[in-house]
Amino acid sequence: MYKILFTLLISSLLNAELYNGIAIVVKDKAITLLDIKHEMEISKLSATRAADVLIRQKLEEVEIDDRKITVTSSEVYDDIKKLAARNNMSTSDFYDAVRESNGMGSMELKEKTKQKLLSQKLYQAIAYSAVSEPSDLEVQEYYEMHKDTYKHPASFTVIIYDADDKNKLQTKVDNPMFYSPSIRTNEQVLPYSKITPELASLLERTSLNSFTNVIPNGKGGFMSFYIKEIESAKAGGLSSVRSQIVNSIASHKREQVLSDYFARLKHNADINVIREVN
Repeated sequence: MYKILFTLLISSLLNAELYNGIAIVVKDKAITLLDIKHEMEISKLSATRAADVLIRQKLEEVEIDDRKITVTSSEVYDDIKKLAARNNMSTSDFYDAVRESNGMGSMELKEKTKQKLLSQKLYQAIAYSAVSEPSDLEVQEYYEMHKDTYKHPASFTVIIYDADDKNKLQTKVDNPMFYSPSIRTNEQVLPYSKITPELASLLERTSLNSFTNVIPNGKGGFMSFYIKEIESAKAGGLSSVRSQIVNSIASHKREQVLSDYFARLKHNADINVIREVN
């Protein structure tokens, strides 16, 4: 009955003219209609699923407060510094790269990093003690079911275009016939196993004979990779990806424990679906 009323109420609320009114209150923490609409847009979810996601977030906030879990500014900075180092960038260049890729400023990045660390600490408190090491049989079965997940190129042959002037480099990307002596080039073969996960993801998302997005080069300038050739990887077998599979299984188990925990919490929580009319 609750689910039926919940769905009907959310649907009617989202059709209302007032998108900034309070829609749901979770243990005195409000979720507005604007919050739901925003979550729907960024996550491509239905109204009900978006509301469920936000309810889960509010329940996590309550748990973090109740357990007195905190994250210091030093922890936030250290995490950002590690991410920058993984990408061979200074912290300043990493901030610029994040801003270039998704428009997120340094303050927003710090806030999102803080929320990520708070959630990690909460997850550790709730789930880690309940997660056991996967057996050899579990690892083997998982590998057989997800072989395609662990396929990736052996290497990328790229031409790296590098420049101090971002606009000139962007012009080169948009028009390959454009020439400027200030744009430097360097052809390299990048083995998949030797590059960062972030760079690997960028190169895998880029089509053959195409440029990647322009990104900071870590030296105050900018760069773009032209994908000249992609070498297919030979199957390495289970042993080559065992550690990744163990991590995937453990992550899945942790999320299952957490989902069950918050499902019970949601069932017993004081959740009111309302609408505030101004």
